[in-house]
Amino acid sequence: MVKKGEVTGVETDRGQIKCQYFVNCAGQWAYELGLANEEPISIPLHACEHFYLLTRPWETPLHSSTPTVVDADGRIYIRNWQGGILSGGFEKTPKPIFTEGKNQLEIQNLQEDWDHFEPLLSSLLRRMPELETLEIVKLVNCPETFTPDMRCIMGESPLVQGYFVLAGMNSAGLSFGGGAGKYLAEWMVHGYPSESVWELDLKRFGALQSSRTFLRHRVMEVMPLLYDLKVPRWDFQTGRQLRTSPLYDRLDAQGARWMEKHGFERPKYFVPPDKDLLALEQSKTFYKPDWFDIVEAEVKCCKEAVCVIDMSSFTKFEITSTGDEALEILQYLFSNDLDVPVGHIVHTGMLNEGGGYENDCSIARLSKRSFFMISPTDQQVHCWAWLKKHMPQDSNLLLEDVTWKYTALNLIGPRAVDVLSELSYAPMTPDHFPSLFCKEMSVGYANGIRVMSMTHTGEPGFMLYIPIEYALHVYNEVMSVGQKYGIRNAGYYALRSLRIEKFFAFWGQDLNTLTTPLECGRESRVKLDKGMDFIGRDALLHQRQNGVYKRLTMFILDDHDTDLDLWPWWGEPIYRNGQYVGKTTSSAYSYTLERHVCLGFVHNFSEDTGEEQVVTADFINRGEYEIDIAGHRFQAKAKLYPVASLFTHKRRKDDVELSDLQGK
Repeated sequence: MVKKGEVTGVETDRGQIKCQYFVNCAGQWAYELGLANEEPISIPLHACEHFYLLTRPWETPLHSSTPTVVDADGRIYIRNWQGGILSGGFEKTPKPIFTEGKNQLEIQNLQEDWDHFEPLLSSLLRRMPELETLEIVKLVNCPETFTPDMRCIMGESPLVQGYFVLAGMNSAGLSFGGGAGKYLAEWMVHGYPSESVWELDLKRFGALQSSRTFLRHRVMEVMPLLYDLKVPRWDFQTGRQLRTSPLYDRLDAQGARWMEKHGFERPKYFVPPDKDLLALEQSKTFYKPDWFDIVEAEVKCCKEAVCVIDMSSFTKFEITSTGDEALEILQYLFSNDLDVPVGHIVHTGMLNEGGGYENDCSIARLSKRSFFMISPTDQQVHCWAWLKKHMPQDSNLLLEDVTWKYTALNLIGPRAVDVLSELSYAPMTPDHFPSLFCKEMSVGYANGIRVMSMTHTGEPGFMLYIPIEYALHVYNEVMSVGQKYGIRNAGYYALRSLRIEKFFAFWGQDLNTLTTPLECGRESRVKLDKGMDFIGRDALLHQRQNGVYKRLTMFILDDHDTDLDLWPWWGEPIYRNGQYVGKTTSSAYSYTLERHVCLGFVHNFSEDTGEEQVVTADFINRGEYEIDIAGHRFQAKAKLYPVASLFTHKRRKDDVELSDLQGK
């Protein structure tokens, strides 16, 4: 039962039970239970048949402490069961069940299927030949649920406060149960868990991932992947072309290779006509990838001419009011000062009570009572839920998701100003169109284009937010006029390289709910004295007084051979003076520095107690650093600010990134 968007009780066959919280931990039935509410809750998971073999004990029974053995090549696991063996696996051809939602069968009613289990049995006999001497008790066939991204689902519903979910364990419930239960309990009691669990949060999904057809096809891919080696930047093959910009077919015909984010297709890079397309598609490596030269050419074009990147996947909201309510609520929800003149753009964080980032975004003031908010792609559900939760219910505020209304084109490079000047017949130089400014104007024949003087990369250029009916026209005009200036398409891999070499962090990987602006060098985006309180202000005041216990740092690898050595892909350990101090959060090759650049948080652990201590700039600067890549340590220079030699042009000093750019 739900009242005013909050859980009030549960309706059962034995009457009503009043409660403040409800936890949907119904396993394979969680999907249907979510739909049974007055306000349906989308919980994307799907069941597959899961087989495991049980045997009688050995002559000398296995001890209860016998470890579980995982044979990834054979796709099987083996563990003790009452002195005998329990062995199952994750076959290449799984059998999804209950797609129609009729999953009311008892486990024992599912049928044995020895033909289907045979490949796993063969792997088991190769690994344990003596298994042939054991008596088989039975082949168990039971339903097991899987999620679209191989990670479990937990957290509070974006639609109903007090409705929590813990489901979709992907056959790892025994392993994850204790930790997942702990974090969910903290979430319910304190409003947030003690660790960042964004990758498990229910709000990473939207209703678009709850199609039964999508889930059936996706789990058939997910289940085999549990034991597959996943190379960096791999992509799911199922559930594709679900969300596309109006330019998808045009870009695809020009050689775009695609990645998927929150169901949205985004270009990774563009294959030139003279490249072997098939070889690039099959390239899977932890070393230098085959797309290296392609991305290098795109980056060079961004720095010397002009490139176009389709960034339509960004989440876009409009917040309006009849009075001053829009400004007042945004001032409370965001750390920066949004009381700026009409047309100005503000980069700001949406913080929680601990001062951590719930979102990192850009907001343009369209009018005195209207704001345009640009957020990371996978923030569409989470950010909406956070805003709705904190907005007054009975007010003149209007929050509208306009993501689908606008195609976003990023024009990057020194010649972007020439392209737009020709198309708009208006001066676009910094004197006439200052940095971090937004205004509606004509581009080609299309009117009402929101043009913003920022690129999210530190390079000069503009963002164009185009009503979708004009998208193809504007793109064609930009590409036509841009030919004389050397224009070309570019993708998110080039964007990643540009933003990391400029020390631009992005939300969801470098920044999370436990990262504060003071820990990542974004003090300028916090206005503690803007004349009113905002969420997280007290925590930031306390942190400013007492110091930070981690600091986002930029590392430039010194003795790393790009052609021969394994690449850093993120998650590598960081060592200071031989001692572990943290791990990298993102990385990319800088074509400007001709070096790999990593971002990561440095901690100061006490040598005596292991407790965290304050991290100062002096502590960062006085250390000798190494990055461990697959067991080999490479020397690295630590920087708290971007390297000055990167700036080969006059940079617009305030053109700093929106921290979406989340192509992982």
